[in-house]
Amino acid sequence: MNNRYLINPILDDLNKKMVFLSGPRQVGKTTLANMIAEINGYPYDYMNWDDSSDKKRILHLSFLNNPKLLIFDEVHKYKMWKNHIKGLFDKHKDNYKIMVTGSARLDIFQKGGDSMLGRYFSYRLHPFSLAEILAPEKINSLIPGKEINIESYPTAFSENMEVLLKFGGFPEPFLSQNERTLRRWNNARSDRLIREDIRDIESLHDISKLQVLIELILPKVGSLCPINSLREDLQVTHKTAGDWLDILERFYFHFRIYPYASTTFRSLRKEPKIYLWDWSEVENEGAKLENMVASHLLKTCHFLYDHDGYKVELRFLRDLEGRETDFIVLENGKPWFAVEVKTSDQKTSKNLLYFGKKLNIPYLFQVVRTPGIDTIQDGVRLLSVDKLLAALI
Repeated sequence: MNNRYLINPILDDLNKKMVFLSGPRQVGKTTLANMIAEINGYPYDYMNWDDSSDKKRILHLSFLNNPKLLIFDEVHKYKMWKNHIKGLFDKHKDNYKIMVTGSARLDIFQKGGDSMLGRYFSYRLHPFSLAEILAPEKINSLIPGKEINIESYPTAFSENMEVLLKFGGFPEPFLSQNERTLRRWNNARSDRLIREDIRDIESLHDISKLQVLIELILPKVGSLCPINSLREDLQVTHKTAGDWLDILERFYFHFRIYPYASTTFRSLRKEPKIYLWDWSEVENEGAKLENMVASHLLKTCHFLYDHDGYKVELRFLRDLEGRETDFIVLENGKPWFAVEVKTSDQKTSKNLLYFGKKLNIPYLFQVVRTPGIDTIQDGVRLLSVDKLLAALI
């Protein structure tokens, strides 16, 4: 647990440019930053914009301990942060290594700021995944477009998968494995997300309605997310509902997966499906399992893009006749593999077979919660969900 999957990539990239690290609140960004500082062995200075004394030091570029590594946490809440950090880097890049962390997408705060192009590498820190728990040292062995060699990974113990499914992948509830801690943590995280993180940056007249929106999103996990339905429930305009969804997504409450558009079938082209970064909040067991798989696939896509530069995307398949397959992963816009998630059904999905043939998808997986399954049916690899997840990032 002490060796998170981004430690070595960030240590390497800090020798070249600044590193920006974003991710959900309480996913472990600060802990990771301090681990990197200690492993690096250089004197460092950690500064958090939410601390008044640190804020002054950030503004005046006044550092402690004659540091070689500077860590700026939540500095994106400062309107001119990009110009501020850019000036520091341009003038002192030979003197300091610079790491910036934040609980919102750092690449979207560009108002009034000069371009940072070419000065930084960007990473997104995800919650724990099964692969990270079981074998973090093997996490960088996937090659987009190639077969996922599941047999080369350690045995994926189903009990680890069940714990991860129940408590989610955020460090505090996962490591405690206590239901009372999980409930209290979920309540506190949601409240602080809205009343601290979002309030500090976004100009909202009725921020309390974001909490209502969160409650409306929860039962829609794994389903299409029509803004019109949310707009009617919230009694706001279509634009307002869309803006609020965007805000919650920028602050890593949920993510949306969009349909894959193709000329080879009559594809659904607009409405996305919605999932949570913390799948432990999902009550329906089938939707929770699907959400956990979606999160693992997204983590894989983000890592392959952030670290290796591969253009890997996560989509789902649905045509106008209603046929649907849960997920397809693309590499340079071309199908790499598709995944259908079932709680227990081991009969090969007709829709997965249809899309596999229609799009010539190289690798087809149907995963089930039942442990110990691994077989081939009609060209589809039917296997336990823990086996596939352990072979990802």
